[in-house]
Amino acid sequence: MKTQSIDTSPEAEKILISLIRKASLSKRIIQTLSLSQTTIQLSKRAIARANKELNAEQIKLLFIAYHYGEDLAVQIKKYLDKNQNEKF
Repeated sequence: MKTQSIDTSPEAEKILISLIRKASLSKRIIQTLSLSQTTIQLSKRAIARANKELNAEQIKLLFIAYHYGEDLAVQIKKYLDKNQNEKF
């Protein structure tokens, strides 16, 4: 089997894959959700560090623009401007 990671030995990768396969569905889903949440947090933190002048809402909108497209970010911004009582 060809390894999927250049920094992991083939033996270690076989063990990791085996552990993933043996894990219950709920455990795999929890791990996937945790990884997704961590990735989102790290992305927002990087955006904030690179754009210190932005507030929390602007960081979220920039995150949306980067990951889901400028059109969606613009639509959400218009919605928020129209419904200023909405929390984002």
